[in-house]
Amino acid sequence: MTEASSSPWRLRDFRVLFAAGALSHLGSNVGYVAIPLLAVTTLGAGPGQAGALAALSTAAFLLVGLPAGAWVDRLPARRVLVAADAARAALFASVPVAWWLDVLSLPQLYTVVLLNGCATVFFDVGSQSVLPELVGRERLVPANTALVGLMAGANIAGRGAGGFLVQAFTAPLAILGGAVAYLASAAGLTGIGGLRPPAVVPAGGRRLRTEMAEGLRHVLGSRELRALALTATLTNLGAQMTNAMLPVLFVRELHLSAGALGAYWAVGGVGILLGAALARYLAARLGHGRALGLTGLWGAPAALAIALIGDGPWLWVAGAGWLAAMTKAGIDNVLGVSLRQHLTQDPLLGRMNATFRFLLTGALAVGAALGGLVGQAAGLRAAVWAGALCMAGAFLPVFCSPVRALRELPAATSPPPRGGSAASATEA
Repeated sequence: MTEASSSPWRLRDFRVLFAAGALSHLGSNVGYVAIPLLAVTTLGAGPGQAGALAALSTAAFLLVGLPAGAWVDRLPARRVLVAADAARAALFASVPVAWWLDVLSLPQLYTVVLLNGCATVFFDVGSQSVLPELVGRERLVPANTALVGLMAGANIAGRGAGGFLVQAFTAPLAILGGAVAYLASAAGLTGIGGLRPPAVVPAGGRRLRTEMAEGLRHVLGSRELRALALTATLTNLGAQMTNAMLPVLFVRELHLSAGALGAYWAVGGVGILLGAALARYLAARLGHGRALGLTGLWGAPAALAIALIGDGPWLWVAGAGWLAAMTKAGIDNVLGVSLRQHLTQDPLLGRMNATFRFLLTGALAVGAALGGLVGQAAGLRAAVWAGALCMAGAFLPVFCSPVRALRELPAATSPPPRGGSAASATEA
């Protein structure tokens, strides 16, 4: 396959999915900024209530992450994606309506972020599960490169746009803008062509618990998938332990502005973009699995520099460590996701992706709690060091697994992408 024919951009349905994903990320990032600001400025929320909002949005992955995978494998993929975005649009739209009617309350915001998180679980699992069918497994690496770059760019620009919208039009109207973005994404996704139907459930039905257990066994029973899951989980756990303490550290110890903290976090988005851009080159030079293992050995220990954060030049040292750690995360996001999609047959894709989401997002919730506990008991610096150490050692499960010996992705076993050749798929 030539470089041009291997490009997922030649496939119309991938372009539709990418555009819808851009709109969906825009809606999510606007809400990430606007909803907490609305809670604090309009409803008088304190630190505990603001923390509850953040926790509820993450809790959705723990509550419905595993069953969502089984449901995604049972349901038509396009319908799942459209319904998830439509639900998020309706939830976001309810906030400015309640504000206009003067009945907005914190319990409503709690409900909105929790249910929005549930819909996000289905959208994320569904979009990752449908990708191999849309582009073919031979195009997964460039397709995942584009999607990871989109996510990183949205994290950098989308939250800035959210802040601008709040400042220019007030938080409720910014949230309405997020609802419009979700609605536009749902409308765009209806343009994806007919996909293969999901696996037929036997007439007698199958217990949801049984299907969830199949997904868990598939991930945890495979040495390669288990290693990928452990590395990503440890990375998220350590990053969240550190990030949970940074706002307090920046404001109370370093006496830096919120803008400085935002710029520091934005460096991480730049790192993810850089990693996504380097992933294909490194895989071509080193081999797919060797790139995952060796870049971890070379780059992950740089996370220790994060714990050196302080005044003056030490802030730059920590920023460089954060950049390196997130560059490694960007490489993992492209190569690791592509590998696990290759290692999973179509009927299990939803449950595999849901299992990863459950573990990785669960690690964020646990990491935030651990960071707070360690920070309270032993101090902010101890919590930051604990998180940095966890991130620095996160590469070991992949480095010590069969993944490191893989030079090529496993041969694709699924049918070619829907729509035939790349050339015909570009036609409207």
